[in-house]
Amino acid sequence: MVEGTLRFEMFTEFNIQLHFYTQILLVRHKTVFTIIFINTIKTMNVKSSKILVCVGTCSELIKCAPVIKSLEKRGVELVVVNLGRKAGLRQSLLEQLDVSIDHHLETARFGPSVDVFGGRLLDRLSSLLESETPDLVLVQGDTASAALAAWAAGERGIPVGHVDAAQHAGNLLGQRPAEMNSRKVGRGAGHHFVVTESDRRTLLGEGRAADSVHVVGNTAVDALRQTLASKRPSKTVEHLQQWAAGKRLVVLSTHGHENFGETMSPHLRALREFIERQPDLCLVFPVHKKSAVCAAAAAELDGHPRIRMIDPLEYFDFNQLLSGAWLVVSDSGDIQEEVTTLGIPMIVLRESSECSEAAACGGVRFVGGSPERLREMLRTALIDRGWHINASRSRDVFGDGHAAERICDLLLGTRNTRYASLPLLLAA
Repeated sequence: MVEGTLRFEMFTEFNIQLHFYTQILLVRHKTVFTIIFINTIKTMNVKSSKILVCVGTCSELIKCAPVIKSLEKRGVELVVVNLGRKAGLRQSLLEQLDVSIDHHLETARFGPSVDVFGGRLLDRLSSLLESETPDLVLVQGDTASAALAAWAAGERGIPVGHVDAAQHAGNLLGQRPAEMNSRKVGRGAGHHFVVTESDRRTLLGEGRAADSVHVVGNTAVDALRQTLASKRPSKTVEHLQQWAAGKRLVVLSTHGHENFGETMSPHLRALREFIERQPDLCLVFPVHKKSAVCAAAAAELDGHPRIRMIDPLEYFDFNQLLSGAWLVVSDSGDIQEEVTTLGIPMIVLRESSECSEAAACGGVRFVGGSPERLREMLRTALIDRGWHINASRSRDVFGDGHAAERICDLLLGTRNTRYASLPLLLAA
């Protein structure tokens, strides 16, 4: 009866988003996921010697890169697989992170059908796992590619490690794709690497074994700190830094669909007015190439001497730009961890965010879609010194930059005394 309930739940979730492969697997292997889930938990204590790392997006690559480099330094045999479109992982980013992809699964050429895309990807990944025979599959976050990789590994009894495991966790009935993906990966993983103690409590509340959930920090912090320590700004960023010298820099990042059109234009107008009234302020806006964003930006911001609209920046350059900001305004949840780690106040053009620790520490504030709330919060940024102090004190909320080393220690059963002895200051 228990197995039947589990099978029904898994079928329901995958049928909503990933029905293109679950129907096939559940017909052919009616009990496989329940069995593999149990076996994976039992075998994750075995020291791994060959690890297959799956990525499908630039965000996954950035967060996995510190772990990949740390494992390489320890002599682990690695196989890095791109489950997304080959063009989706920019070659420039791979070069900057010094990561090589061993296998591109090239799913885009199979046509636009979601069924074909997912089914072919799963078949190719299963064949790859059979030929490579890794001791562990490592995935990150809550994407469809992570869910696919965890499923394929589980089908073959290969243990799964899940980096950033608590993303979108906590809502057992949530039907958003990210929430469902998080549950799918979590049920098959034997090691859950989470960012904060709060994340750990969330997974324990979902029934994860206590000895399988590990607080390590956020590997995005590792990537950010390594970037700023090892890379010089490009000529583009150096010119922007020279232009902004002596002024307080506001960095704007907005391109979400929810802020297009009637919402985006008033926001941009409010920001222009704010810059116009404060002669010691300047604004840089890397403009996304979406036509709606370009049109709104040109109409509202063009022609002001202290506003620069530039092409989108590469990951390293954007980090360098952020590091010199006085204030960040964004509709993206993706950069809240980096901005918090840099100790910079941030205004988010959304009502809420999954990144609750960033808001709890006092450095991130939300204004939703209201231009009036944005104007009020911009004025507050000028006079509320406590906001800036809270942001500055929150640099370690997401970790100390050594999450990847801790993950390696746990996977390999070793201890790197240089990093293991450091205190991990994380949100409770």
